[in-house]
This record gives sequence, C-alpha cells and structure tokens, in this order.
Amino acid sequence: MQSDEVIALHPAESGMQLGRALLHALHNAGISVLYQDREMKTVWARNMRAPWVSDTADSNGILPAAQADRIGAAKRDVIASGNPQRLEISVPVEDGIRWFQVWIDADHGDGGTVQGVVTTMVETTEQKRREQTLTTLLREVSHRSKNLLAIIQSIATQTGRYSDGIGDFLTRFRGRLQSLASSQDLVTSSNWRGAALRELVSGQVGRYGGDPVRSLRFQGANPYLNPNAALHIGLAMHELAVNSVSYGALSQPDGFVEVTANLTADDTGTSLSLTWAEAIGANDNRRSEKRFGSVALERVVPASLNGTATLEIAAGRLEYRLVVPHGNFETD
Repeated sequence: MQSDEVIALHPAESGMQLGRALLHALHNAGISVLYQDREMKTVWARNMRAPWVSDTADSNGILPAAQADRIGAAKRDVIASGNPQRLEISVPVEDGIRWFQVWIDADHGDGGTVQGVVTTMVETTEQKRREQTLTTLLREVSHRSKNLLAIIQSIATQTGRYSDGIGDFLTRFRGRLQSLASSQDLVTSSNWRGAALRELVSGQVGRYGGDPVRSLRFQGANPYLNPNAALHIGLAMHELAVNSVSYGALSQPDGFVEVTANLTADDTGTSLSLTWAEAIGANDNRRSEKRFGSVALERVVPASLNGTATLEIAAGRLEYRLVVPHGNFETD
C-alpha cells in the first residue's frame, strides 16, 4: 500500500472517531461545552467541570448569583437576536479568583430560526495572573525609572555646580552615569531585588583599581542591598574609587583599599556600618575643598538612605563611614 493512499471509512465510523477525537481535544484543552434548547433546558454537555456543574444539571447552579444572572441574560439575548456574545466571568474561590472566557452562540436551523444556544467556557486564570503580574512589573519599572531619572538629574545638577568648565563636567558626569549603569546591571540581573554588597563594591573598585583581588580587601558581612541602596552605595563607592585612583592608595602600584561591613543591633533594629579606609599622600588636603564627591558622600548618599556618614582625611589616611538602617538591606 502506497504511503499517500487515503483509507476510506464508513460514515458512521468516521463520525464516531471524529466525536471521540473532539472529546479528547475538549478535555486536553480544558474546554467545556453546553447545548441548551430555546427554553434553556440542557440537551447535552461535554467536559463540564466546576464551577459549571451542579447536582441539578443547571450550568449556572454553583456560580455566584450575579454571574449566573449575566450568563442567563446573555443567553436569552442570543436566542432572541441570533447574535453571538462573549463574556468574561470571575468566580471567587478559597485561594483567590478563577477567570473564564464564555462564548454564547446561537444554533440556527435550516430555516434560519434559532433552535438552541451553545455555550463554550474556557478557563483563563493563569493568563489573567500573568497579565496582572506583567502590569505590576511595568508599574514597578516605571516607578524605578522615575527614581533613576531623579538621581541622574541630581547628579547632573551637583556635577555642574562643582565642575571647572564643560570638559570637566562631561568627564565627571559620564563616570557617574557609568557607575549608576554598573549598579543598575546588578539590580536588573536579580529581577529588581537588589545587589549583594561585596559584589557591588568589587565592581565599582574594579572599574578603576584594576584587579579587585589585589586592590580591594573586603571584610565582614555581605548583606543584600535593595535597589535604592545599591544605586546610592554604588555611587559612594565610585566617588571613593575615583578619588583613590587620583590621589590615594589606588594611585600607587601596590596600593589597596580596605572596606569593612559590620551589622549592629540596637533598640531601633539592625544597622549596616560600612567603612572605607586607605592611605593617602601626606600633602593631600582635599578635605577643605568644595567638591561634588564630598557632597555626595556626606549628604546625598546618607540622606537617600535615611542614614548618617562621616568623611575624615587626616594623618595620611582617608576614612569614610556610612551607617544605614535595616530597611535598606536584607541579611537572610
């Protein structure tokens, strides 16, 4: 027998096989179908599941009254007009809400009169949940984007205030934008959860201090920072790293910086104490200058995190200490 031959089936057998195939399709796709006559009496039903089934064989028997009334009214309209209708139905359940799409079509006889009504029900709960999740995520992205733009605007304003001309502004502003981008990459790669402190610090120092294994000595706790804390602490680490490459320890071949993170508990909760320490040149007297770096470290960053900060430069040593409350990080 050739592979392209068609096997002829008896009409009755063909119809039976088609019916069985359609029943399997309905079951696998989770589709419920109900046929009722003009008096709304059930003639047949296939693959009926909750909430469409009840002890009385009334398809609306266990639906909330309001939804049952909607479907009943739609069926009567379809029988009267012959025009199809489509409804979205929500059904409260113990663990939330189930959603369904309901199609109601008229069954027209040979003369065109409406003999009955076909109701098709498909559950769309998972699709609805995905849509709701996407909507929530888009709102979150919009919120975070506005926050990020506000940070960029603040950086641009402060950088311009303390820059010596357009060239100096562009150099400093680009570096700060790249710092934000680096921190933002960590945030987005974690599905907006945030960033681990050690990875954040290592990334910022590595952008200017070469190999972080050599140039960075990190000790202490490694909490997970929320997105806002990651961006602002990343900015603080950027300013310190640029400072160090220009004037401090990272400007020396064998120089390194020490970053220590400690978690302390008191009556108000757990706080993160982050300290950056390094050796600097003996003649470095930048502490008295007005620079955006010091403004960001002492005012902008701590204020954005509801924390406190100190920057001390004396006796050939720079030490920056930032203390932020627990709302900015997780320890588990």
